[in-house]
Amino acid sequence: MATDSPWPTIHAEREALAADLDRLPEERWSTPSLCSGWTVLQTLGHMTATAKMTPPRFLGKMAASGFRFSAMAEKALAQESAGGPAATLAEFRRVAPAETAPPGPVDSWLGETIVHAEDIRRPLGITHAYPTEALVRVADFYKGSNLLIGAKKRIDGVTLQASDAEWSTGAGPEVTGPMLSLLLVMTGRGAALADVTGPGVPTLRERI
Repeated sequence: MATDSPWPTIHAEREALAADLDRLPEERWSTPSLCSGWTVLQTLGHMTATAKMTPPRFLGKMAASGFRFSAMAEKALAQESAGGPAATLAEFRRVAPAETAPPGPVDSWLGETIVHAEDIRRPLGITHAYPTEALVRVADFYKGSNLLIGAKKRIDGVTLQASDAEWSTGAGPEVTGPMLSLLLVMTGRGAALADVTGPGVPTLRERI
């Protein structure tokens, strides 16, 4: 696991996403994202809310939501996206340099930035080259964690082998594909299954 700070990469990836969305037509903001139940606008609202969060604020909002994480997240993204695309994007840009976050491992916020950015970009047909070292860092974090996303359980019993990086993990039937696609599969994004091959794919498909 890398020991250097991921915040410079998080900041750069937030800024790159904002630039990609800068001239997005109004009607495309309602496109369903890869994050189930959320539109492109709502997903960006969630990313904005997360960037503003601190551990004390997180605990307060959790208490106000009856300690239901999904209810808290839905309330926060509704607040952040209420002003519409232009206001939400402007606020996302404003908080892009922030280094605040809910309680949790810092690599989870690098993962949140990359995965949610791809939740937005893929349905819009926007491609982006993420730093390979960042993708590997996040995959190394997720492979050992069931926190919220359940990646460790999802990939149990299969081998993941990157086709564009020196990275693999697990034991069992192999699944091969681009590093980014493996990361998305680990986090339950079924759309990325089209990018991977191998005898372990049916197992993953059953778990997404």
